Amino acid sequence: MTSIRLSQTLTRPTAAAADSSERLRRALNVSVAAIGLLLTAPLMALIALLVKVTSRGPVFFKHTRVGLDRRGGGRSEQDNRRGADCGGKPFTIYKFRTMAPNGDPNHQVWAQPNDPRVTSLGRILRLYRLDELPQLINVLRGDMDVVGPRPEQPAIFAQLRDKIERYQERQRVRPGITGLAQISQDYDSSVDDVRSKVRFDLDYIARQSFFEDLKIMLRTVPVVIGKRGAW
Repeated sequence: MTSIRLSQTLTRPTAAAADSSERLRRALNVSVAAIGLLLTAPLMALIALLVKVTSRGPVFFKHTRVGLDRRGGGRSEQDNRRGADCGGKPFTIYKFRTMAPNGDPNHQVWAQPNDPRVTSLGRILRLYRLDELPQLINVLRGDMDVVGPRPEQPAIFAQLRDKIERYQERQRVRPGITGLAQISQDYDSSVDDVRSKVRFDLDYIARQSFFEDLKIMLRTVPVVIGKRGAW
């Protein structure tokens, strides 16, 4: 009985420390998102106007992504809800529209370089990642963090989960606008690219902290300014 009590006493600070670290991380991400929205509000208003006047269609692109999986690990044969789930809570992501509104909006494919559907303005927005500014709203809503694994489309997620070992473990944290994988490697164009990025994602999840997120945010700045990996 004494050993059990000792074990419980020893493990509680660890759990408490983890909860405290998560709250600190979340506070950082929300603060950065809120400040970012305030500072970029005039720019976002200008972009919205330009999107509207340069091509027909909506200002914002809205699409479903796979979010945080709050459930415990493991899969039970009797857990039908988990068996039917797509890997995490689906949410609607917001971006400035960069493509002509043609084709099936439910068609889920990776972005491609020199995509003919991308508008002239859209190419500029993508080059400097300005199309992703509305995702700051997703951060405030709790769908995303500023830092985390790239949010994936449900159909593509389902395919990759079957092809890449431990892929679903990315959903143990909120997806992010930027992340260790995003600043370390270009956009995905193949399963091998994703397999390489998963290693970065799992490494980040294993050592995530307030300072790790802050470091990744700072490392994102030269990546965006230098247009590294942008299409």
